Amino acid sequence: MNDGLRPRRAPRLASGSAIRTAAARLFLEKGYQGTSMDEIAAAARISKQTIYTHFASKDELFADLVLGNAERVEQFTENLQATFRRADGLEAGLRAVARQYVSFVVRPEVIQLRRLVIGEAGRFPELARTYYERVPERVYAALASLFEALASEGVLRVDDAMLAAHHFAWLSLGMPLDRGMFLPVGESLSKAKLEKGADLAVRVFTAAYGAARTQLGVSEVAKAQESL
Repeated sequence: MNDGLRPRRAPRLASGSAIRTAAARLFLEKGYQGTSMDEIAAAARISKQTIYTHFASKDELFADLVLGNAERVEQFTENLQATFRRADGLEAGLRAVARQYVSFVVRPEVIQLRRLVIGEAGRFPELARTYYERVPERVYAALASLFEALASEGVLRVDDAMLAAHHFAWLSLGMPLDRGMFLPVGESLSKAKLEKGADLAVRVFTAAYGAARTQLGVSEVAKAQESL
């Protein structure tokens, strides 16, 4: 073959990154079954043999993609308390946390990955379990730790910090995540609506868990939700 017609190969030190980038795009677009190692090699502009020097199998490469998101979650959870403390007061701090949490989860690539993990949970049940433990459960644990600290400071009334963490997470994330899982990416909520929903979630949360609990009427909540 004429050298000018050969695919240009990535340098060996960069090949692992090229493989991950190509695999992520193809797995997210076509799913596990619809993606072949030949396609990944072509997209990464490397040989299939080079892929196997990095990953023993397609299953291993798929697991690497799925669990790679855990590293980004670690960054979020490590900064969670600092995000709260930078704000002025309980509600302002919780709004900052809720807004950051929602914006982190509803990114198109994260929604696509979540769909992919759920879609392949029957084929890879242990991988799905590990993803749940390393991603959503880690966030719940970080939120619970924050709420325990706030309860000890007397600004929250929390009997079960983990339950409170689940309440906070789903008040903040439930609606935009549900939309994201079922609707096309182009129909995601605007940043302004995401932030408004997160702020309202904090109002409901503090009405239930705040040390100085406020009365938030049903009609007031419904009116706010209608504007989202």
